[in-house]
Amino acid sequence: MKLKEKLGLGGTVPRPASAPAPAAECEIDLRHEEDEALVRRSQKGESAAFDVLVERYKERLYATVYHMTSNHEDANDLVQDTFIKAYKSLQSFRGQSSFYTWVYRIAVNRTINFVKRRKNRNQYSLDDLDSSIQSDPDLVEMQSHATPRREVGLNELQEKLNEALQKLSESHRAVVTMHDVQGMTHADIAKVMGCSEGTVRSRLFYARQQLQGLLSEYL
Repeated sequence: MKLKEKLGLGGTVPRPASAPAPAAECEIDLRHEEDEALVRRSQKGESAAFDVLVERYKERLYATVYHMTSNHEDANDLVQDTFIKAYKSLQSFRGQSSFYTWVYRIAVNRTINFVKRRKNRNQYSLDDLDSSIQSDPDLVEMQSHATPRREVGLNELQEKLNEALQKLSESHRAVVTMHDVQGMTHADIAKVMGCSEGTVRSRLFYARQQLQGLLSEYL
């Protein structure tokens, strides 16, 4: 179920067209095995193996970071910094968690710290909508019957959704982005955030309540 459906909205949530659907359990196990092999090769100095890991997760990380920052340039910089940090720290990675959750933890922590610093400077910057939203089925359907007034309404809704996400606390924004936008499980989010699954569910519930209040005029 999409975030807009959870909130009772008729618009769309900005997300990359390539946002992956949840993988089957066997696919996840295979991916983890492949990741472990790539990590071992990377730790031995094989940079091409780390490049494969970057290609595998950069779009997922970018989508998460973008929804937390609402700025393409910041998202690009943070994802790049995340992989630089991951590469430099790779020798300390012992496999207690999957590479997937390990690199997500780096990205989310760096993004939370970035957003806190930005908030302290009171310099929020709402970027243009993600271009890939143009392929969203709901948007395509609306545009087939589009009128200037409807287009204005859709753009306003997208802007309000972005603004509302930015008003959540950093941790609540991270949880709702990872679960409702990226489709990550409570268990994986808990590993990324370093908390219990119960805490994830609590934060998710509270974040949705906040978004409903912020977007009440559109419900």
